[in-house]
Parts: sequence; structure tokens; C-alpha cells
Amino acid sequence: MCQTVTDRPEFQYIAENYKEILYNVENARAKYRSAEDKVQIMAVTKTVPPEKVNFAIAQGIDLLGENRVQEYLSKKEQYDPSAAVHMIGHLQTNKVKYIIDSVDMIQSVDSAKLAGEINRLAVAHNKRMDILVEVNIGAEESKSGVSPQELLPLLEDISMLENVSVRGLMAIPPIGSGEDVFARMHEIFLEVKEKNIGGIQMELLSMGMSGDYELAVKHGSGLVRIGTKLFGARKYLEV
Repeated sequence: MCQTVTDRPEFQYIAENYKEILYNVENARAKYRSAEDKVQIMAVTKTVPPEKVNFAIAQGIDLLGENRVQEYLSKKEQYDPSAAVHMIGHLQTNKVKYIIDSVDMIQSVDSAKLAGEINRLAVAHNKRMDILVEVNIGAEESKSGVSPQELLPLLEDISMLENVSVRGLMAIPPIGSGEDVFARMHEIFLEVKEKNIGGIQMELLSMGMSGDYELAVKHGSGLVRIGTKLFGARKYLEV
């Protein structure tokens, strides 16, 4: 496992990108948020070789985001175990069994069926699984996520599951979205929080990626998911 600083350009590129992302996140947080607010930076590892992921961890990244179950399984043993891992990609119910014992959170829960399977397997593994409920804030047919109108009924259903803990919401605003979309997602997050649903904790809004993370921080995101801006274009990283 390589965690040492290297002079190879493709590694230094990651170090420089991370410094820029840190600066931009802190600048947006200081400008638009309270001093107590925390914003986590997640490294999205889709197609990224483990040695580059571990180099990012050595720079300070402590949270990884995985899109594909099969890819994650092929790389997880090579990762520096000091970083937490969240599943952020669309998750089929028949794939939950492969990740239930190794991820720290599942961010892409969008149905009672999926939540029920996570709960069933969490019981079997004697653990309580943290999840976020994904909201399709842009009403895009190509994306998963529950509609804002269906969010509360789904949360009420999930709240009955003993081995699943809803910690907040996740969203992927459409590319090029204006501030109104980000502001609306934050409003939804706050509206749910105010309802104080038993068993539901609105602690985290996961929103913002490489092209819009500063806007997301401005509008209440507590976790930004960065892939391309940190590691470079995916076509360069195919493995």
C-alpha cells in the first residue's frame, strides 16, 4: 500500500487539486455559513487506481465515495483503511449483501424496498447502517432518487426499521442548475428537519460535485463529492 509522497506528476496533480478544493470549500463556508458548520470533502473513486486513492488519503482525505459495487469489491482490500467508505451510486437490492459489512454509509437509498433489504442484512450482521435518502431534485428520468413529493412518506416508512438510521438527504442537482435548485434542496432538508420525525435525524445534506461544489456549500451542503476535480478526467483514469 503506497501512502508516501511521490514526485510523479500525476500524484502531485492530486495534491495541488486537493489544496485548491480545500481553499474553495473553506472560502465558501466562511463567506456563506456559520463558523460552526462543517463541510466534508469526499473523494469519489470511480475508475481511480487504489494507489492514487491512497495518495489522496495521505494528503488528508478521510472519506471515499464508491459508485459501483463490483469495482469497489475489486479495490477495497487495497485501500488505506483509515478512510471511511460510503456507497453513493445507485444500489440494487441484490447487491446490498456484498457491501453491508464494509461500508460506513449508503447515501443512495430511494425506496422502501431497498431500505428494507438494508435493514434485513444489517440485522443479520448485528449492525446499524447509516443511510441518506436520495432526492431527485431535478425530476430527471435518467437519475434515481425519490421525488420531493414522495419523500416524507418514504421517510416515515424507513423510520420503522430498527437497524437503519437515516442521517439526512443526498441530491444530484442537474448539470448547470441555478441557485434556485440548490436553495430548494436545502429548503426541503430544513423542512424535513423541522418535522422532527421519530427515528429520522436530519444531520447531513450531501450535495455538490466537481462542477458545483462551491454553490452547494453556499446552500447548506455538509458533504461535497469530488471526483474529476480531484483526480482528473475519468478517461485518463480508466483501469
